[in-house]
Amino acid sequence: MAETRVLVVDDEQSMRELLGIMLRQVGYAVTLADGGETAVEALKSDAFDLVITDLRMRKVDGLAVLRAAKEHSPRTVVLVVTAFASTETAVEAMKLGAYDYVTKPFKLDELRLTIANALERKRLQEENRELKRQLRREHGFDGFIGKSPRILEVFETIRKTADSGSTVMITGESGTGKELVARAVHQESARRNQPFVSVNCGAIPETLMESELFGHLKGAFTGAVASTEGLFAAADGGTLFLDEITEIPQTIQVKLLRAVQEREIRRIGDTRDIKVDVRLIAASNRELSKAVADGILREDLYYRLNVIPIHMPPLRDRVEDIPLLIAHFVARITKDVGKSVRAISPESLPAHVRAPRDERAVEVDIPPTGMDLEGTLTRIENRYIRLALERSGWLQIRAAELLGLSFRQFRYKLQKHGLRAGRGGPKPPVQS
Repeated sequence: MAETRVLVVDDEQSMRELLGIMLRQVGYAVTLADGGETAVEALKSDAFDLVITDLRMRKVDGLAVLRAAKEHSPRTVVLVVTAFASTETAVEAMKLGAYDYVTKPFKLDELRLTIANALERKRLQEENRELKRQLRREHGFDGFIGKSPRILEVFETIRKTADSGSTVMITGESGTGKELVARAVHQESARRNQPFVSVNCGAIPETLMESELFGHLKGAFTGAVASTEGLFAAADGGTLFLDEITEIPQTIQVKLLRAVQEREIRRIGDTRDIKVDVRLIAASNRELSKAVADGILREDLYYRLNVIPIHMPPLRDRVEDIPLLIAHFVARITKDVGKSVRAISPESLPAHVRAPRDERAVEVDIPPTGMDLEGTLTRIENRYIRLALERSGWLQIRAAELLGLSFRQFRYKLQKHGLRAGRGGPKPPVQS
């Protein structure tokens, strides 16, 4: 078990050394700081389980040490020591996040007990966090059902990137659960207690899009009978999820790009810019590289949004999850209808789902004027390669696996199509 690390901060040498001796006798690893300045520097470079700081010190006081602890190591427990005459300041320290305060003069036994209680609470909090992490590892996230390799990849990406604060682009067919991913990213992040605002861009009329996103002032246009704050302002401090991002008109995409880059918005009819602290998550069921090539999605906005790509696989690519999903829905139906439902019969499924795969093959046609078969196949292959790169987060090995190709075959096809796979995606113009 790792040693408990304690930082003692006091500009009185005798008090500093007394506390150091007492804590080392208990078995803690102790670092002594002769003032607030030294303590703040120590907090920037080292991790501590507990900070014991005097409140009244020259130059940098105990409140500054407390603030530094909460900034650089939020889970560090802070205990403040104060003279009886400065209890008001001690109460202020409690409001800033101190665990407790001890007034001088104090008994060492009482201080030992306070320290033990503080560290025990920290241990229980960490144990609780670890149990929650373990449950998520075993059972996934709220709303998610599945243990297939493809869905576990999604879980792992969410866990690794949730706290980064970077923009996320979620792709996947309709019904695959893109909003569930967005909510999971939000819940796993430090913004979990702040708003999560979700909007389907395809459901907003084009004429109202700017007002919905950024807000407007009263009288800014006909019908603006009251001022509105807009979705960005509503999500301030939290997460804004923009589903079907490609449905936003190009004129609004320019303003959205500015909001992402500058972290500020301007309401319609206003002359002032408003700072916003929003994590943006976007989603689309389109092939985004094609949307960029077709002029539907601005390329600069695409790169700003696609910092963390997450692809939600369709159910046909994770068939191992089907029995789990069936069991889940059978249990839910049983609860909803109040009757025992034991299984789902294949005859209950729609005819088009039960149809053999070859009956649902992609339809093809030859124009009356004929066609260039080689050129058509080349264009199709080009698009599949781009899509695989996009869905794999531009990892060539994973893209090759998605297409059932060896890495060497995939590299050959990249060269054949004049594509370059980097973190930002393929750069050459799309073949028409």
